[in-house]
Amino acid sequence: QVQLVESGGGLVQAGDSLRLSCAASGRTFSSYRMGWFRQAPGKEREFVAAITRSGGGTYYADSVKGRFTISRDNAKNTVSLQMDSLKPDDTAVYYCAADRYQGSGWSFSRPGEYDYWGQGTQVTVSS
Repeated sequence: QVQLVESGGGLVQAGDSLRLSCAASGRTFSSYRMGWFRQAPGKEREFVAAITRSGGGTYYADSVKGRFTISRDNAKNTVSLQMDSLKPDDTAVYYCAADRYQGSGWSFSRPGEYDYWGQGTQVTVSS
């Protein structure tokens, strides 16, 4: 089992940057595929970015591609989301999630694929 704690959210202006971090407990962090999701008021939770166990593979939603960067440090049990050129539409609660599945055919954009979730961190982008 892994526990996830997000940090780094806040209130920024359009065009600014933020870096979200997710700290994971346990000694098996490197065995989890990781993802970031977000949920705006009145909307469903949506995929933002995902990263493979080694960090060698990354995936992004079209809406954030070229602006956001996901990374991980398995030695420090952390996964990060660097968010640049923020837009008001990026306003949401951001969640990190861990997937313990070890097989092929990873459905990284499906929330149901993930086994563990953090409590979320609020990101608000003003225009």
